[in-house]
Amino acid sequence: MTPRKTVRKKPGRSAGDPSLTLTERAYTHLEEMIVTLQLPPGSAVSETVLAQRLGIGRTPIREALQRLARERLVTILPRRGIIVSEINVTSQLRLLEVRREVERLVAKSAARRATPEEREHFLELARRFEKCAKTNDDVGFMRVDHEFNDLSTMAARNEFAAGAMGLMHSLSRRFWYIHYKRAADMPLTAKLHADLARSISAGDEDAAGKAIDRLLDQVAKFTRDTVATDF
Repeated sequence: MTPRKTVRKKPGRSAGDPSLTLTERAYTHLEEMIVTLQLPPGSAVSETVLAQRLGIGRTPIREALQRLARERLVTILPRRGIIVSEINVTSQLRLLEVRREVERLVAKSAARRATPEEREHFLELARRFEKCAKTNDDVGFMRVDHEFNDLSTMAARNEFAAGAMGLMHSLSRRFWYIHYKRAADMPLTAKLHADLARSISAGDEDAAGKAIDRLLDQVAKFTRDTVATDF
């Protein structure tokens, strides 16, 4: 059996990283396009058009879209096409119920199991979260958040929790991106992420558990607040 460390992807690799496979590159591009609304909810997408736009063959595009469908970011309709999924506040709140339990497990496990190298990486991410807060860099924040999520699931070393996390975070980032300018406190959200990253880096399981609760309390409040801003 191939050792696990040889098949892990390094957290936070960009779409331009030459070590990514074509399918990984296609997925990274498309996920960010959906999350940042370059492909808005309800829009129809075409394998052919996306392949031309990204300069990647249709097979990697198709495989990336299949992964995005598993993550509920697109819906594949046989013989009818591919639709970017709509956004629903009620579904988002249900997702947060699951996300809180899984992320608490991941945060505490990462605090316990992270390697020294990973702990240094968490500290670096904390600093980058704080920088995004100071510069109000929304896209930068989402990229650091994506990297943080990848690193957390790797450090937790629980493949079942990692699978659940993968199904939730893209939906959460897209919801945040749509509504944050009207309902979110970005500096506070970034600071809460930084606090969590530092707790994991320090190996403090109790502090990591409390930090994730504070973060998700804020995310839940933000999600409910979007209902008022939509009218």
